[in-house]
Amino acid sequence: MGNCLHRAGSSLQNSENLTISGLEEEWDALWNDIYNYSDADLDLAAPCRSCSLLDSSSLPFFALTSALGILGGGALLFVLLKPLVRQHLCPGRTILAQVAGGSTLFSIVLPILAPGLNPTPGIILCSVGHGLWYASVFAQALLLCVHICLGPKLHQRWLLKLSLTLWGVALLMALPVTLSSDVTTGVCTQSFSPDVWVWCVIHTVVCIVIFFILPLSLFGAWVVWRIRGGRSGPWAKVLWVWFLFWWLHAVVMGSDILVRSEALVIKKCFVQQTLDFLLDSAKILGILHCLVTPLLLALFCHYVTWPPTVNPL
Repeated sequence: MGNCLHRAGSSLQNSENLTISGLEEEWDALWNDIYNYSDADLDLAAPCRSCSLLDSSSLPFFALTSALGILGGGALLFVLLKPLVRQHLCPGRTILAQVAGGSTLFSIVLPILAPGLNPTPGIILCSVGHGLWYASVFAQALLLCVHICLGPKLHQRWLLKLSLTLWGVALLMALPVTLSSDVTTGVCTQSFSPDVWVWCVIHTVVCIVIFFILPLSLFGAWVVWRIRGGRSGPWAKVLWVWFLFWWLHAVVMGSDILVRSEALVIKKCFVQQTLDFLLDSAKILGILHCLVTPLLLALFCHYVTWPPTVNPL
């Protein structure tokens, strides 16, 4: 900063300079005695800043993904639910239609959580958006697990009760993130304040169970079944790809909650920046599932309807 003192006579100015110089030397000596900081110490004390991948500049990504997801999911719903005589072409299409509906719902809610779309979104809208966002994903995961386990053995007479139960469980599991949602700098996020900390932990545990432990357990059971000589239909192949879009989300959320609770201490800024980068990357990967889900379901129906034929030798 510049010198704000007015210029005076030479004698008065010299005496003031001597007084100021003496005060500065005393202050520097006192500062060095009490706060013996070096430049390296100041660098360590500087805040660790991470570059966000999902800021206001990512609004075109949200808009394009939402539009394509609605088109793809809506088209698949029309194909699966249209009243044609050829109902037998795609086994289990009622469950698959619900998965497509969950993916379409995810695409519809996506703009609510897009940064930069609404400068000041309401807390109620943010909470409802977060709740439906995760409820649609939880429902898809549960429906896919049921379809992978039962396949064509699923009886139609109790299919409605099973579907209502799975969607009810999905809405119940999305309640913690609904209660812990908040608006920060105009963006819908999950708050980690002490008032809602318990809900954040419960939500993280639910994500780990649904996106990581459940598919891993089913896959382990499938491997054991195959080792023992059991046969598996095509429903145990293509649909597993869906979980690849959410397993990183569960793992990174678990790591983040450990860091926030200080159960896992990060001492290097690079590690924290890497964790923040993985959080955004996992969210982007999860968002992209609404584009891939209609393709996976269409590929599954094509595979079970027209299986590849093997020419006998």
